Amino acid sequence: MQTVLDMLFKAGGWHPGLYFKINHAPFMELVIEAMDESGPCGLPALSVCHYGTQNGDAMRDPEMCFELGLAGGAHLNPFYWRNDYVGVEQWSRFVRDTDYCFHRELFMQHVDFAKVWDRNLRAQGFAEAFDPHKHIRG
Repeated sequence: MQTVLDMLFKAGGWHPGLYFKINHAPFMELVIEAMDESGPCGLPALSVCHYGTQNGDAMRDPEMCFELGLAGGAHLNPFYWRNDYVGVEQWSRFVRDTDYCFHRELFMQHVDFAKVWDRNLRAQGFAEAFDPHKHIRG
């Protein structure tokens, strides 16, 4: 998710309370925000989500959650995927009780999806449309 990382760095980096929304017509708005809870490995977590509406309700299409890792260079490691229009929510990495759980096949699907989504975000011009002075709340 290099496109998201580029926007994150342009916004001054990850920090608690980070939130920005990019309205870039004709595409669905893109919201990137720091999560209150750490990811499954205890690293800072980030939600990346396209929002649409249906019957007045906000619909995620999709939402992915990532841990922000810095070892070996900044990178986003997925652990969650959700699409409200199809009613699917998936956790590929999580902690249950005190056990770290890892679903390798699902994780690889999340990695592959994130690569395609990243290419789409770049091609659609979200990185260029992002202006931290205009889009950051707080």
